[in-house]
Amino acid sequence: MWGTRGDCFSPNFFPCTPTYTSSSIHPVHVAAKFADKCFTSLEIYSFKEVFKSLADQEQNVRHLKEDTIARFLEIPDVLGVSPVIFQMISYIGAFPFLRDAPAVLGLEEMVMVITIMTDRYQRVLAKGADDRRKLLFKSLAVYDRKLSEHVNRDKSPVIDGSGAPANSSQASGFAVDIAGDDEDDLGCEDEDDLVLAALDSLDYANVGKLGDGPPPNHTLIPTGNFKKIIMLLLLVAPLGAQESLSSHANRVVGKELEELGVVADCIVAAFLDVEHSPGIRFSQFNSIIPSSMPFVFSGFTPLFEHFLFSKTLDFHKRVGGSTVMPDVVQPLLQDKGSLLNLSIMSQLSFFIPGESLFRKLRLLYAGGEDGFSMGSFETKVFNWRAPTILLVHGICLPDETHRAGGAETAFLSTLPPRRYPSGNRAIGERVTFGVYLRQPWRHTHRECFGDSDSILFQLQPVHDVFRGSPSNKDYASFTKPSASTPIGGVSFGCPPPQPTQAYRRSSTISMGPVSLVMDSSFEFGCFTHNYTSRGSSAFQGSACRKFDFQDRFEISDLEVWGCGGDEEAKHQAERWAWEAREAEARRIINLGTGDIEADRALLEMAGLIGGNRNGGSMM
Repeated sequence: MWGTRGDCFSPNFFPCTPTYTSSSIHPVHVAAKFADKCFTSLEIYSFKEVFKSLADQEQNVRHLKEDTIARFLEIPDVLGVSPVIFQMISYIGAFPFLRDAPAVLGLEEMVMVITIMTDRYQRVLAKGADDRRKLLFKSLAVYDRKLSEHVNRDKSPVIDGSGAPANSSQASGFAVDIAGDDEDDLGCEDEDDLVLAALDSLDYANVGKLGDGPPPNHTLIPTGNFKKIIMLLLLVAPLGAQESLSSHANRVVGKELEELGVVADCIVAAFLDVEHSPGIRFSQFNSIIPSSMPFVFSGFTPLFEHFLFSKTLDFHKRVGGSTVMPDVVQPLLQDKGSLLNLSIMSQLSFFIPGESLFRKLRLLYAGGEDGFSMGSFETKVFNWRAPTILLVHGICLPDETHRAGGAETAFLSTLPPRRYPSGNRAIGERVTFGVYLRQPWRHTHRECFGDSDSILFQLQPVHDVFRGSPSNKDYASFTKPSASTPIGGVSFGCPPPQPTQAYRRSSTISMGPVSLVMDSSFEFGCFTHNYTSRGSSAFQGSACRKFDFQDRFEISDLEVWGCGGDEEAKHQAERWAWEAREAEARRIINLGTGDIEADRALLEMAGLIGGNRNGGSMM
């Protein structure tokens, strides 16, 4: 399909090159194999048209420059991420000959870039996402010559494709190395097997061998560069096929830009403490991303697929010449809440599939508007037959020795004595926790509801995800206070309160190893992370904070969002209407209508009087 240099790679693109022997492998041949495996004929044609329109020519070589790529992809200048992107793709463009990185981004190199940066990587990498993650780390990593001396801790310069910081003629503390290795399976071995695998009908490449690299423990992704990449990924997360990034320009100005930066800081905090570390190591990168943000790079697919759609091809025209009007685009977030904004929704899409979020969320319950009570919660949330997302925001409480009393004291008295330090750096720090549930909400009696696909998570001040575990089924409970269960509330990861004599003598909540608890008045909450006992929990332990901690907080806002649309809302309304009719029928039977003849007829139908009765006294 791709052909040889004599046809598809014609002199219109590149000059003729010397003939290579059978023992020598040229990147053109590898690119042809990749294109055959990963692109359709139309995509190849469109890509060549796009490349031809964008490429600069120097010394008879056509290639793409950094500013050209940034303009074509419409990457906002305000993010300052263009040099970082160019560094990434200049490294990936050399694949699988990574010793030659950074590469000049010609036609063949851009084939590699588009393949690796989009979902097409699954067709050419033996270990799929694991191999791609290694490539992406290496493309972002730099070699810190003065890491042991802790130089430039607070400055993480953007590295351009040439190996020097942007706007600087010499590196100071950081320098790009062609192989950003770390101690975890990023060895410095011969890459011949990798190349041969790619050529053997793409019998799939193994990126465990990626060429020579610096000494172990000396490579990292600079914090500043990583934050810029995260901000871009948050921005492109909702992109659809062929959707222009400029259509989201309102998200990189004013308050929206600030929100983007705040969310990015929370995500970066999952990898390191920016005050004590200059960058991110592969061990952190490789453990946190698959567990806490497996879809973080999904936005790269629609972004880089722009290279596969030529503007000379108009897909909105019918054969007869008439124009097909595009569908009206719905807003990403239809309802307005206090907690959920576009940046938070993009953050959620890093671990919840975006197709369940963007243009699909509906605000079911907002404590500030509907009232902080379990009754209001039940009225708004129950009977929603699609997944839901609960978000709770609060302010961390001081230690018990400093509490003032009142409702706070009453809540803390229901918790076991504090055994773990706070997970936050300062008292009064704001925290946001949440839960994703696939099953409908219901009252909890003896067993909790939910399943192993339930997700407990924290969004602020640290991004963290605690996935459901099949070893324990105490996922979620909703229990109103009663005579038999005086301590009610909403909990996740805790066993449901049991109406037993032993329980009535106890006023303490049974906390799960990894759990979130809210009291019945939605005034206070408590998140517990007992890492040492995580094996018995309904939710798995943290991948980034492998220690015990507990956050007790005063709730300032609470929201529940439904994943779905008009059909789910209609079903919920119909269900509530049916339950209302049933309740009214029971009330009439219990209390009577005041119409003696009507009441007598109902009693006869029930068999309580007249010829239809089954027993009892004559009335």
